[in-house]
Amino acid sequence: MAAALRLKRRMTGPDSTFEAPHWARGTLVAGVDEVGRGPLAGPVVAAAVVLDIARIPEGLNDSKKLSQKRREALEPVIRAVAGVGLGVATVEEIDRLNILQASLLAMRRAVAALPVAPGHLLVDGNRLPHPLPCPGTAVIGGDARSVSIAAASVVAKIHRDALMRDLAQHHPGYGWETNAGYGSKIHMQALQNLGITPHHRRSFRPIHNILYQVEISRV
Repeated sequence: MAAALRLKRRMTGPDSTFEAPHWARGTLVAGVDEVGRGPLAGPVVAAAVVLDIARIPEGLNDSKKLSQKRREALEPVIRAVAGVGLGVATVEEIDRLNILQASLLAMRRAVAALPVAPGHLLVDGNRLPHPLPCPGTAVIGGDARSVSIAAASVVAKIHRDALMRDLAQHHPGYGWETNAGYGSKIHMQALQNLGITPHHRRSFRPIHNILYQVEISRV
């Protein structure tokens, strides 16, 4: 039965199962998600979204399962009917704290940036960022299970992609406008040919290894 329910959810997309008990008590629920844990360059971005129970946008899903065109169409719709907060953790913070802690920091900043105070948080993943202003629930795979978290995933993805396109204008050749800082073939080749920028995560192994090789060659 449980397996059948999981299969049905994957087929139908996220729903309001996690939100419903809180909405029934009149509690505002914020879905929280981050994007950008895996790239070699750029910040990690989180979004928090408080949906209006009466105006939930159609077609919400994990941003990774949506086309770019669909994400770009959904994002302004979400902003028009929901409370949205964004949080960013910089490359320097990623290198100093590690990517997990930087992601949690970005989530806390996104919640703090909300225009309304939520009564409960639904956070994608297996842990909650602390401290939080209200109780929360960690939801593994939440961006494909909860409409609030799915909405947050779309907003965060759109915002980070825009940041990376802007950085690509200042650092051409790495392909950030299309690979968003992930280690694509173009990006890896550019690292060899053009070197490392201030926006690369030095604590990530591919970048660290390049830096280490450069240091060794100078000895």
